[in-house]
Amino acid sequence: MSETADWRVLCRLEDIPDGEARGFPAPPGGFTGVFAIRRGQRVLVYVNSCPHIGLPLEPVPDRFLDRKKEMIVCAAHGARFRIEDGECVSGPCMGDVLETVEVRIVEGEVRVPPDAGI
Repeated sequence: MSETADWRVLCRLEDIPDGEARGFPAPPGGFTGVFAIRRGQRVLVYVNSCPHIGLPLEPVPDRFLDRKKEMIVCAAHGARFRIEDGECVSGPCMGDVLETVEVRIVEGEVRVPPDAGI
């Protein structure tokens, strides 16, 4: 049995357009949820919670990135986070980081641990 067999499937890789982000609800019993950003064959996943006040980042579903798709932006107060490591580079939580979620691509499926985003 694979070590990722019990991991939660978020979607298929092709369900996230390259260069875009997509949000996913928390697992049953959870509250926060996660979001994934695709960069080619690589996917980065973060917990959908701003480190400043704990609100979800997006103003409308799946809108996590700025217009140029270069930074993650918190809609509540405009904090900007680097995509590659989730570090806040401007705004009230400067220097804080988004909570990273381990992610694996298995047979084209984007998978995260079962408790991601609780």
